[in-house]
Amino acid sequence: MPKATTPPVQTPSHAKPTPTNPSATPQPTPSPQAAPSPQATPFAVPNVPAPSPVTSATPSAGATPSPQLPTSQITPSSSQNVNPLTLTEALNLANAQASAFQIAALNERIAAEDVRQAQAAFLPKVSAPLSYIYTSPALGLKPGEPRAPSFIANNAISEYQAFVNVSGDVDIAGRLRATLAKNRALLAAAHAGTDVAKKALAQAVLEAYYGLALATAQRRAAEGNLAAAEEFERITSLLLSGGEVAPVDLTRAQLQTITRRDELERARVNEVIAAGSLRVLVGYDFNTPILTTDLALAIPTDSEFQQFKANDISRRPEFTQLEAQLRAARQEVKIARADRLPALTYSLNGGFDTDSLKPPRLKEHSGVSAAISLTVPIFDWGATRSKEREARLRVQVVENERTQAVRGFTQQYYAALAQAANAAARISLAREGVLKAEDNLAASIARYRAGEAQIIEVTDALTMLVTQRTALHQALFDYQTALGRLRQATGQ
Repeated sequence: MPKATTPPVQTPSHAKPTPTNPSATPQPTPSPQAAPSPQATPFAVPNVPAPSPVTSATPSAGATPSPQLPTSQITPSSSQNVNPLTLTEALNLANAQASAFQIAALNERIAAEDVRQAQAAFLPKVSAPLSYIYTSPALGLKPGEPRAPSFIANNAISEYQAFVNVSGDVDIAGRLRATLAKNRALLAAAHAGTDVAKKALAQAVLEAYYGLALATAQRRAAEGNLAAAEEFERITSLLLSGGEVAPVDLTRAQLQTITRRDELERARVNEVIAAGSLRVLVGYDFNTPILTTDLALAIPTDSEFQQFKANDISRRPEFTQLEAQLRAARQEVKIARADRLPALTYSLNGGFDTDSLKPPRLKEHSGVSAAISLTVPIFDWGATRSKEREARLRVQVVENERTQAVRGFTQQYYAALAQAANAAARISLAREGVLKAEDNLAASIARYRAGEAQIIEVTDALTMLVTQRTALHQALFDYQTALGRLRQATGQ
């Protein structure tokens, strides 16, 4: 980030008690090699400083936080000893939090259970039905006749039944096979959906991560801008005391300082909001300080851009998901057609049915029975045909969704590619603009002190420097987020 503006003359560092650190008092010549603090932005940008000692020692930056904000939420100025959170660490933390990615993973496990159930449908089911039936004795029997149950259908007054039953379906219509194939396709779709959710979460974390890095860079730039405005106000005050300028010049310098102080307050709250967005994704408590590494300047070469161009968007997991959903929809058609075909079931029972649990009676009434049942559908008022037509329409819906997705993903790919290239070009322009704006400000202050320019020229130069710094930070942020979208568009 650009360094605090550097007026071309030396002034006493104790002339006015301002938030500016005396050691950071502007010198006659801007120093592009100023040593950054541990929080310095490692940009390969000449004369674009990160926070210098002005930042860490400025009361307006850290010692006097906004009264509306808890001290624990002002980052990173109130947490200088906190280690920065890397992007990889943020992604790992986000993957472990409750999110759409976790829900997708649970849905994948549910789909896996559906596959197991479909496989088990091919196997016979074993059960053990046990029952006791009591029937009241018949009334009006002649003396000496044995007792008999009241109802003709019952075998005895007390009847005991115990069987082991083996039953199952014979898949002559292909319903079980189609159900298994459908569930396997849905499992593949759920697995691809997990990948989609993971990449979407990664993109959200990336944008929140660099959003905080951008807010931090803007807050540091605002601190430097305020320090420059206060220094210019001090110089104007000295010139006014020497009778070299009019009182209105001091008023204008003070207005410039107020504007920069307002910008700093807005940058602070933006940083707090950006930190909160990242905390939500990584699972940090809102009272836990959080820092990110600074925006990194890594402009890709032409060959790297060509590599992105050569990537195929068909590697996106969304295509795998849509293909699996299409296979599942086609199996639904087979399942609906199987409902109109005959169904064959079998049953095998072994056990006893007796009115006494004594061994002789058990042996007499024990045995095995087997049954095969064939059900032929005849007429159901067109319900099964309607299900088949519905399944075919769902196949068409999935096919249309896939065609639409191809167009949308292609548009996202070219948009991300253009945004990344545009941001890289803007970074180069903004770097040059910051250097020229710093030179312009130094020259304007020199001309103003020599009486060759009005104060409006200096204030315009200050505003231009602020604009160029903001443009640089925004270009860096846009570049990083565009790269993330480009990787997502190519399935990386």
